[in-house]
Amino acid sequence: MPHRLRRSAVQILGLVASSALIALPGLLLSGCSSTGIGSGGPQAGVTKSVPIASHAPLGQLYGAGSDLPPVIFVHGNGDNASVWQTTLWRFESNGWPRHRLHALDSTLPLARSEDGKEQAGRSSTADQMRELSAEVDRQLTLSGAKKVVLIGNSRGGYSIRNYIRNGGGKDKVVAVVLGGVPNHGVWKGSFGPDSEFNGSGPFLTQLNAPQGADGAEVTAGIAFLTLRSDSNDKFAQPLGQWIGQPKLETGVTSEGPALKGATNLVLPGKDHREVSFHPDAFAHTFRFLTGHEAAHLGYAIEPQIILNGKILGLHDQAGTMGEPSNLGLPGTKVTVFQVQAETASRIGAAVHQKTVGLDGAWGPFTAKSDAFYEFVVEAPGFAINHIYRSPFPRSSQVIHMRPARLSEADKGAVSVVTMNRPRGYFGVGRDIMSLDQQSPPPGVPPGVPGLATSKLKITVADRPVIAEFNGERIVTRSWPLTENRLVFAEFTQ
Repeated sequence: MPHRLRRSAVQILGLVASSALIALPGLLLSGCSSTGIGSGGPQAGVTKSVPIASHAPLGQLYGAGSDLPPVIFVHGNGDNASVWQTTLWRFESNGWPRHRLHALDSTLPLARSEDGKEQAGRSSTADQMRELSAEVDRQLTLSGAKKVVLIGNSRGGYSIRNYIRNGGGKDKVVAVVLGGVPNHGVWKGSFGPDSEFNGSGPFLTQLNAPQGADGAEVTAGIAFLTLRSDSNDKFAQPLGQWIGQPKLETGVTSEGPALKGATNLVLPGKDHREVSFHPDAFAHTFRFLTGHEAAHLGYAIEPQIILNGKILGLHDQAGTMGEPSNLGLPGTKVTVFQVQAETASRIGAAVHQKTVGLDGAWGPFTAKSDAFYEFVVEAPGFAINHIYRSPFPRSSQVIHMRPARLSEADKGAVSVVTMNRPRGYFGVGRDIMSLDQQSPPPGVPPGVPGLATSKLKITVADRPVIAEFNGERIVTRSWPLTENRLVFAEFTQ
């Protein structure tokens, strides 16, 4: 029997770091205000202003509160804006105005195999740069701000650096934070010579060319911070196991994300995603930008919570649904039920229902901060997805969902339950985790954390199935596969 941590629904809202403050209903965080509700309006439970030290990157341009610059978050390869959900909450809980926090959805998030060669459903570095450039201009126009802050994870950092160096962004950016960005490549050499991830390929060779008399790899006048792991980044390894080439000597080390001329910090034990999304990553980011410690690493609870997001589809490739896109999937029916925390049994009728339009938006939905929810996603051509989530402490516009199909490997099971961690990977020996009391969860290997999902075939339908990760506990139900149904437990942390 694996070790199990039991916490209440509201306790998990602040569990994401041992130093995180836990926000309980009716008890706002120390030093917080209690006014304001809803998404996009005044924020509840947050510090009233953000102090900015004169020596910090923002100190020369901005004061506190409403004068803070827009922050644009750029996701990595194959991802979408939802990975920044908890980071947005932390910025909000520390006083950053919600209307100045923006997570970008790249239209086609997957990189091409060869950067300069057209590939259906994939994007080039130039495509990514153009989308980021347009978003920066849009946010500057809307806000009237002088410059923006850019924060990127993994491939998102390529877009940021390319925009600054080659896309006219030099005078529009005040500071940059890069988490887990393979700045010197995932590999070097003759394998995949024209991939943007090849450290000796044309894209990164040009991007890393020395700038200025000191040979810096960053652009003068912009403050750069890089965050990297010591040895747990799957894309900074001596061998290419995580790119399907286990015998390939990559020629890169754990220092690959560091850049000459930047402030370079190491987050020991954190994986490729956690160096952007973990509370420790936020703490370093906030300190770097403002010159002060963050007041809170947890989330301040709002009295009224409005949730929204998109149902994301796949690029239509040669008459079939191919690579993932971040465009909406119109015609999808979304039904939301509140469920019991211990059994996942539904509590009454549906609390929200909508058939999404061209924009893919499934909300808005007014939620409770202490409630567990089941999202039923019925999209044409996909399985019926039952997605179970922990309580939401704050409003969010990036609760995106991408429906899945039954795979050949699923067939023959009574039910299939998958637990998913979008903001990090599962680390055997590092994390306390289980799926239906199996620990380590099925399919999660030892060594460098590199998998964000674990799938289990269930032999009995319509029973509770528990997924646990470092104290976050989600109960699902084993819906029958014969009815074309798949079940997911999606962790917040």
